[in-house]
Order: sequence, then C-alpha cells, then structure tokens
Amino acid sequence: MSKVGILGIGSYLPDRILTNFDMEKMLDTSDEWIRTRTGIRERRFANDNEVTSDLAAKAALKALEDANLKPEDIDLIIVGTNSPDKLFYPATACIVQDKIGARNAAAFDLQAGCTGWIYATTVAVQFVQSGMYKNVLSIGAEVITRMMDKEDRYTYVLFGDGAGAAVVGKTDNGGFLGFELFADGSLSKYLEIPGGGTALPFSKEVLDKKLHYTTMNGKEVFKFSVREISRVSNIILEKTGFKVDDVDWFIPHQANLRIIEAGVGRLGIPMDKVVITIDKFGNSSAASIPVSLNEIYQKGKIEKGDKILMVSFGAGMTSGAMLLEWSK
Repeated sequence: MSKVGILGIGSYLPDRILTNFDMEKMLDTSDEWIRTRTGIRERRFANDNEVTSDLAAKAALKALEDANLKPEDIDLIIVGTNSPDKLFYPATACIVQDKIGARNAAAFDLQAGCTGWIYATTVAVQFVQSGMYKNVLSIGAEVITRMMDKEDRYTYVLFGDGAGAAVVGKTDNGGFLGFELFADGSLSKYLEIPGGGTALPFSKEVLDKKLHYTTMNGKEVFKFSVREISRVSNIILEKTGFKVDDVDWFIPHQANLRIIEAGVGRLGIPMDKVVITIDKFGNSSAASIPVSLNEIYQKGKIEKGDKILMVSFGAGMTSGAMLLEWSK
C-alpha cells in the first residue's frame, strides 16, 4: 500500500480564557476541587461571534500553509465534531469548504464522540490509499462548551473549545502505520444529549428539563476510558509489530488527567513521553488530539522518524488509536 502521512498540521484556539477561579464565580466549585479531580487549570471558550466552522476553517488554513498547499488542492474535507454549526444540516464541513475556498473538495461531517478526529483521519487515509483522492483535510473542531449546562458543576468545568486540522496525503517515508477503531453502543447512555433529535424532538419539556444539554455518568465513563487507553494501544502495537518502548510520543485524548495517568500506568509508558495539554485547554473533545499534536510540533519536539501513538475515547461509546511515523 502507498505510504500516507501528515503533510501539514495546524490548530486554532479561541483567545477567551476561563480559569478555575472564573468558574468559582459561576458555580459551586473551587480551583482545588477542579484541579485535583481533572488536572484542568484553565480552558478556552469560543467568543460569542464564533461557531465551530470558524474554528475549523482557521485551523485548516494553518494546516494548508504548513503543507505548502492551496485550498484548491484539497479533494475532500472531513470534520469530526459533536457540536456542528447546525443541528442536522448542512454539514459543518460544507460550511468550512466555503469559508476556506476549497471549491474542488467534497465535504462531510463524521460524529464519533471525542474519537471523531481518529475516526476521520482513519477514513481520510483510506481515501488516499485507494487513489480516489490526493489531499484530504481531516479536522477535529468543537464549540462544545455550548452543549453544556452552565449550572452543572460536574460537566461545565471540564470542557473547552478549539480546532485542529491535518492535511493527509502520500509521503515518501514514514506515515501512518496502523489503526484500531472500536464502539460499544450498549454504553451510549452514559454520555449523551437526550433531547433535540428524532428520538426526543425539541419541545417545552425538553427545554424545561434541560435535556438538550450533555448528561454524563462520570464513574462509568472513567472506567471505560481507562480500560480503552491500554486496550486499543496494545492491540495496535501488536498489529504493527511494535512495542511500548518503540513509542516516542503518546498523545491520549485530553479528558481528565486522572484517566490519562491510570491508563498510561496500565500501558507502561513513562509520563515524560505523554503529551499533556488538558491543564491549559480542558477537554476539547474531537479537537484535543490534533491540537495536542500541533502543540508539540510547533515547539519543535517531534523529529523525523518519531513514532507517535494517539489514542482517544468518547461518547458512543467509542475508542480508537493510530500509530504514526512522523515524516515531515
């Protein structure tokens, strides 16, 4: 099969920062309570005039610049998101296509919870390997804070907004070495927005009961997430013939520092190889992994040939992992 890798990467984070001390003024919570349970110190909130497609478009343009490509060079745009501009249609990816001027690109959204960018990138690679498309934009973008109840101290403090994008295309060396995707719909009730869809359409009751906001069983989500970090990582390493010691960088979904530490402990990866951004950005859902990848790339920490293991888990419940040999 053709070698397919990341030709360019970029991210965008809103400039509005809310610290834990800001949260103290809004909720019955404290900086100490949030830090010790989540590892979060601050998070980014989209400005009132920003929507998901705005963040996605800005990240996409940065990725195109990094790849030395023009918007017209893109054949397909996939946006992994749980907080689209419009509830049902049009797809946020179509709006992004227009905003960046990618007039030659097909476009669609992909919804897989916080694992959205892993799923989207896996799909992007298949399109390139098949020869159908040359350059595919895989974007993880969220204004997820608007999907939270501002009075819920257990969910509102966790999330932040942001976007990360990668141009996926053929490369002469390195590239993606393997993928692993998983879903268990029997657990979907543990993290969901009950109202607003076809199962429970918008109504006065939905609004009064706040069923259009995120509900979460923290205990069950924690158990699933810790298990999946090590499980899907071990599967992909076995499939590709690599060992834990071969991994140079480990990028887990930034949901909760305690989840990361517990999962990494089971996996046996030292923390100095683990990328942590949750303290600054909170849980940005489908955006968290590409944002974290771009963070260490921009800081010059990734070297050509480095093996990067990326793992995510989220609503659905879904999980997924990718092993990448850096080729830039």
